[in-house]
Amino acid sequence: MRVLAAMSGGVDSAVAAARAVDAGHEVTGVHLALSRNPASYRSGARGCCTLEDARDARRAADVLGIPFYVWDLADRFHADVVQDFVDEYAAGRTPNPCLRCNEKIKFAAVLERALALGFDAVCTGHYARLVDGPHGRELHRAVDPDKDQSYVLGVLTAEQLAHAMFPLGDSLKSEVRAEAAARGLAVADKPDSHDICFVADGDTAGFLARQLGERPATVVDEDGTVLARRKSSFAFTVGQRRGLGLDRPAPDGKPRYVLSIEPVTRTVTVGRRERLRVATIEGTRPRWCGPAPEGVVSCHAQIRAHAEALPARAWVDGDVLTVELEEPAFGVAPGQAVVLYDGSRVIGSATIARTAA
Repeated sequence: MRVLAAMSGGVDSAVAAARAVDAGHEVTGVHLALSRNPASYRSGARGCCTLEDARDARRAADVLGIPFYVWDLADRFHADVVQDFVDEYAAGRTPNPCLRCNEKIKFAAVLERALALGFDAVCTGHYARLVDGPHGRELHRAVDPDKDQSYVLGVLTAEQLAHAMFPLGDSLKSEVRAEAAARGLAVADKPDSHDICFVADGDTAGFLARQLGERPATVVDEDGTVLARRKSSFAFTVGQRRGLGLDRPAPDGKPRYVLSIEPVTRTVTVGRRERLRVATIEGTRPRWCGPAPEGVVSCHAQIRAHAEALPARAWVDGDVLTVELEEPAFGVAPGQAVVLYDGSRVIGSATIARTAA
């Protein structure tokens, strides 16, 4: 099988490509140049897509003895991921750019080009498992719960999964690093990337201010009392507790949390944690990793990449997914993704539009 291995320059994608080679596939490595102005070097574990990362990917491909190319997808990445991220924050929502990157770049732009060039599959270093089920290829959680990335892959369709390879899904991260060292891959001890890859310094609020300009925000209590005035509403997200910069404590002495963000008036409302209680979630843009569920299904719902999945009931009506949680969640923000699971199997996902207590 002809396999295109997406090589980020990190240890995971290098070992995934190596395993594809060992499996007897005809493997070609490709590094995705996603930054319009890539830095020469990464700063510790922050960011990715630097010139250093491209060189690390090329060296790994040389060790594996496979062809290697660099694909410039910077413009598409900016339009589909970076601009989407900025637009969502401007609308008062909290997006997950990793999901959008998997949906729009790695398994849309890259997969489409790979298939057009005659490749059969795209191989990545994601920690997730693919299992052949009664209705085709199924997406399942990884063996390593600390590294499981099935949540950010919940946007993939059955057709995309049919052309995907995740060779690391059955391994622990420690095993992957040990294997990389044994293979002589220089990236064996390279730090994992964290945070948002295109915000290399980790200052999301500063990045958004540079994109959208300063938009002063007013922080108010639920009764409308002004508690603080801040430089920008971009520094807040629903459910946030720390860094609110309130001028005085609450009358009851209890911490306050961000309850809502109104983008037009730039008003951030804070209140007690109990007011963040969510029992019902409505999601739009549902995407299914297999057949769409019929009727009401019992499942587990996960609302953050590393959050606990909660027992739930879910059903679809047109383009709206409704999820009723059996136990409440707290701090669910519009713009996040809700991903549904049947055991370890990913059913699908939707973008959270509304919540109710």
